[in-house]
Amino acid sequence: MLEELIKRFNLQKHPEGGYFSEVYRSEEKINKEALPERYGSDRNFGTSIYFLIDGENVSNFHRLKSDEFWYFHCGSTIEVHIIYPDGKYEIKVMGLNFTKDEVPSLLLPKGCWFGARLTDTSGFGFVSCAVFPGFDFSDFELAKRDELTALYPQHSKIISDLTSEG
Repeated sequence: MLEELIKRFNLQKHPEGGYFSEVYRSEEKINKEALPERYGSDRNFGTSIYFLIDGENVSNFHRLKSDEFWYFHCGSTIEVHIIYPDGKYEIKVMGLNFTKDEVPSLLLPKGCWFGARLTDTSGFGFVSCAVFPGFDFSDFELAKRDELTALYPQHSKIISDLTSEG
């Protein structure tokens, strides 16, 4: 089913790990002047992608300048690891087993570092992600292991697990 999803939804490798395909980008834009200073140019109202990780790919720690929602569709449950700017660390588990406190959707606030991995590495996890204002790669920052560990040494184990060397 993994290969079928990759083919059916035209998923490509994502810089953070896993696979993605953009499925929506609003035609309307928000002018740069109406946005907070952290944005360097106009942004679409919103964007959405399909995103898939498997046992060989994690979503490495990264952060965005915008809020992002994840919506679980199918597959193995996904642990989403979040480090907030104040150093607070949290794990949210995405899935459909509500008796185990799994959540079908999750807000990842702007400015927090987050990454994800499967709870069962023999499977895959398939989600949609929506960003408001819309995603632009200039708003994406992939974590560098040494720099993130220096900021949050108390989380060095998970940082090591969800970053590439460097």
